[in-house]
Amino acid sequence: MVFSSLLFLFLFLPVTILIYSISPMRIRNGILLVASLIFYAWGEPVYIFIMIFSTVFDYVNGILIERYRHRKAIARGVLIVSMIGSLGILGFFKYASFVFDNINSLFNLHLQAADLPLPVGISFYTFQTMSYIIDVYRRKVPVQKNLVSFSAYVTMFPQLVAGPIVKYEDVAEQLANRKVTLDRFGEGAELFIRGLAKKVLLANNIELLWTNVKAVPAGELSVLSAWLGIVAFTFQIYFDFSGYSDMARGLGRMFGFEFMKNFNYPYISKSITEFWRRWHISLGAWFREYIYIPLGGNRAGMLKQLRNLAIVWLVTGLWHGASWNFIIWGVYFGLFVTIEKLFLLKWLQRLPAFISHVYTLIIVIIGWVLFEFEHMPTAMTFIGTMFGAGANGFVDNRSLYDLSTNALLLLLLVLCATPYPHKALTYIRTQFARFGSIAASAFYFIFMVASTAYLVNATYNPFLYFRF
Repeated sequence: MVFSSLLFLFLFLPVTILIYSISPMRIRNGILLVASLIFYAWGEPVYIFIMIFSTVFDYVNGILIERYRHRKAIARGVLIVSMIGSLGILGFFKYASFVFDNINSLFNLHLQAADLPLPVGISFYTFQTMSYIIDVYRRKVPVQKNLVSFSAYVTMFPQLVAGPIVKYEDVAEQLANRKVTLDRFGEGAELFIRGLAKKVLLANNIELLWTNVKAVPAGELSVLSAWLGIVAFTFQIYFDFSGYSDMARGLGRMFGFEFMKNFNYPYISKSITEFWRRWHISLGAWFREYIYIPLGGNRAGMLKQLRNLAIVWLVTGLWHGASWNFIIWGVYFGLFVTIEKLFLLKWLQRLPAFISHVYTLIIVIIGWVLFEFEHMPTAMTFIGTMFGAGANGFVDNRSLYDLSTNALLLLLLVLCATPYPHKALTYIRTQFARFGSIAASAFYFIFMVASTAYLVNATYNPFLYFRF
């Protein structure tokens, strides 16, 4: 089940909200847990047991760490067992085939791993249980002794399958004490509708352009076609993922939770460093707190800092998928972040903002080629086509047709990738009192109707980050 489906919008969500709102606070975590298990089991009837096992496993480990805290060796042993168990499950389902394939290639063997589909959301809920155990061990958070409350945290359907990655310390108090007011519910509903419109009306539509371009062999593409295609994917992945994150945050607010903002207009960045402060913020924060800082961060001299950055970016690539293109993608961005830290960032800050912005966009767009194409020779050929190597001319009839038929959509995407539309809506609401509120509500109503109308006729409604 996905948020951008008629089943979710008009059956699952209304029924869940109704039952949740009429229930007393003491059982709301239980209601949320049951709803979340139904939500997950709808698409993963078997793999739900893996999520349940991970939840109970680290619930017990948290209690054991607290019980044996005065005996450091035992507490540390429980922590290690928890990390091995969590990473072992994640590694088995996500990386086993990748490891076996590479061993076979290196040593001419014929080892086989079980060909199992990746459980939806496993990367997200595994990181959440790991952060809980680590923070309990560090005494950053109190141990959660209520299994229902802990399970509600791990399985919470608003952010279960696609984040943002919610650390336990951010919602520990909210699990025990939260209130849903009409104003906060309305804010959550608006945020959800905004995310739905980004996903359904923007991401799904521009995806059609990328699909058409990607289906053509690189040698038959003109330079303009290649750029139009990868720019389309650049917008698709942003509006797809950020739209889903907005829906998750909106749903969380509707149920009384406040999740961190996961995207902050990354395409307005003027450096790669800034881009990664604005893109998938919860993942960056997780890696910084649980990998970069424990390794020493930037406290142990430049060489170790560079080593720590290299490790984080290698893990970033691996987190996104068990394929060499993701590893290369992570190393690629890590290289630019490192170069900027050494000297380039100072240069960029002296340049006109437009030049820094163009530099950033070009590096990011090339990075999305590495991200999207699993086979590196195909990716390199496509990048070559973007810059004229082996291209079918600079422009052709296909590219002119694609440009003319998608021009208005591309302009809308550019505008919506900036904060200006939201600022304009906020200005109308705050400056024109009652009329502004009515106008803003009318906009959101139109977004909801348009999104619903699209979904009624849609035959293709994917979500990119389900595969991660």
